Amino acid sequence: MTTSDVLLIADADGVRTLTLNRPQAYNSLTVELKEALLAALRGAADDEAVRAVVLTGSGKAFCAGQDLKEHVGLLQAGDPAPLHTVKEHYNPIVQAIVAMDKPVIAAINGTAAGAGAAFAYASDLRIAAESSSFLMAFANVGLGPDSGASWTLQRLVGYGRAAELMLLARTVDAAEAQRLGLVGEVVPDEELAARAQKIAAKLAAGPTVAYAKIKSVLNLAAQSTFEEALAAEDAAQTALGATADHAEAVEAFVGKRKPNFQGK
Repeated sequence: MTTSDVLLIADADGVRTLTLNRPQAYNSLTVELKEALLAALRGAADDEAVRAVVLTGSGKAFCAGQDLKEHVGLLQAGDPAPLHTVKEHYNPIVQAIVAMDKPVIAAINGTAAGAGAAFAYASDLRIAAESSSFLMAFANVGLGPDSGASWTLQRLVGYGRAAELMLLARTVDAAEAQRLGLVGEVVPDEELAARAQKIAAKLAAGPTVAYAKIKSVLNLAAQSTFEEALAAEDAAQTALGATADHAEAVEAFVGKRKPNFQGK
């Protein structure tokens, strides 16, 4: 199942896998790929059969960020499109990832740079192959961060580390990425796809309605007062306490059996 040649879409066990598919260009982001990814993320969010999403890349890279060849060509042609891509593409893409009412797992299979790294930072879970690396490359081309990286990166590693990674634009390998907190798990390259699918399938079989509330409460708490966070937690627990998944979990616990969650 594909939406276009540049983005592959596959479904299995409630998991939708989106694979950036420009391996010859390290999955760098053209207008075509950005539009395809945004449409696919919105489609996954609206599809009740999809209960978890995996984002990954084909070939040796996760995503090298903006396709600079296309970018330069458009600039030289006087096309205003490059000046609007943050608003039209990058912001909506990361908003779709963060706001999605289901878990998003980034399976980082190689280089993740610029906006590509930011897509991973915006995801809920990050699993990296041993050969993967991260680069906040914006300063190298005379630009500032986009795709939410100014918000997501410092929440993962703190302001000081985020400033270092952006100002010095240095490459971070998988082992250091795990030490810094950029990724939660590092696995051998050949195990990455299977590991990401296993985690995604586990989440897809879980109480996805609760996962949606967990995401929303965490995102609110990151930019609210303590009192506002408490109020959000209270509202979420009140709503979740009335769900079929909660009732099923309690009944399963009492009955000493595994719960069968329906995401409702």
